Amino acid sequence: MNISKDKVVFIHYTLRDDEGQVLDSNAGGEALPYLHGHGNIIAGLERALEGRASGERFELAVEPAEAYGERDPGGLLEVPRGALSEEVEVEIGNLVQTMGPEGRMEFTIAGFDDDIVILDGNHPLAGVTLHFEVEVGAIRDAHPDEIKHHRVHPAGHHLMVSDSSFDELADPSRD
Repeated sequence: MNISKDKVVFIHYTLRDDEGQVLDSNAGGEALPYLHGHGNIIAGLERALEGRASGERFELAVEPAEAYGERDPGGLLEVPRGALSEEVEVEIGNLVQTMGPEGRMEFTIAGFDDDIVILDGNHPLAGVTLHFEVEVGAIRDAHPDEIKHHRVHPAGHHLMVSDSSFDELADPSRD
């Protein structure tokens, strides 16, 4: 079976930056499942996986435009230090969360002084070319509910139970 829209695909990968530093990896661990064709992974990687088969290995460089975009200088925001919760540890690189008009927003602390904190709303990998080593694992047809919800459901989520089994599950005192 080859990878195409509405297939659940399991991949192992190692992600590096231009300097070769490992940014993320699940090599040797549990495979990452995703629903192909639904934007669950970055566009450049999803496009490179199209048509591939289980067992294939490949390397790929994904430019920022096909990953997390270019850095936007307009994504920097200066806020008074007093506007942050007392629980926030003000250190460069720490994450700060807030609620915006469209839900939860994350910022990275990019700088600070005694009065001002500079928050960066760019994704931490914006502007970075991503270098992947990928191994394609299992591929299966997605369940209709997975397609409807645009995401992979946990194993056994769609378990069908016969009427007699349901009766036993509903009444645990039955032996």
